[in-house]
Amino acid sequence: MVILITGGARSGKSVYAEGRALALPGVPHYIATAEAGDDEMAARIAVHRARRGQDWQVREAPLDLAQALEATDGAGPRLVDCLTLWLSNLMFAEMNVQAAAARLCDVARGQVSPVIFVTNEVGMGIVPENVLARRFRDEAGRLNQEIAALADEVQLVVSGYPLRVK
Repeated sequence: MVILITGGARSGKSVYAEGRALALPGVPHYIATAEAGDDEMAARIAVHRARRGQDWQVREAPLDLAQALEATDGAGPRLVDCLTLWLSNLMFAEMNVQAAAARLCDVARGQVSPVIFVTNEVGMGIVPENVLARRFRDEAGRLNQEIAALADEVQLVVSGYPLRVK
């Protein structure tokens, strides 16, 4: 089972996704894509950790998300938070985004244990004025569509409320 949970920034996606993962059988695994590159991001990560408590197995995967899924398959539900941070990590590292996304999709299709992906819906605003921001928006849109196509369920979270899309 693959679930994609999308929505805007601070929409309640992560809290909703955590609840979904905890409702599934087995010990939940949190696969974190964020890196604490500055004090503000470190504080955000600390808030997420404190909210989750000790019930989770945590694995950090800022770049090789497909390998993290392979390594944890069969060990309980996995929550990947989040795809858009993973994408920005790939872009910053100048990695091949399309190849990494294709590998992630291939791995996700073959998983035995449930996977819940969290992502940001970034294409609902104005067209960004610079090339890098437009590329990020376009790559995020492609990635979200690819994961949504293979997902069994897609939820859009708006102001803390999930809306089933698929």
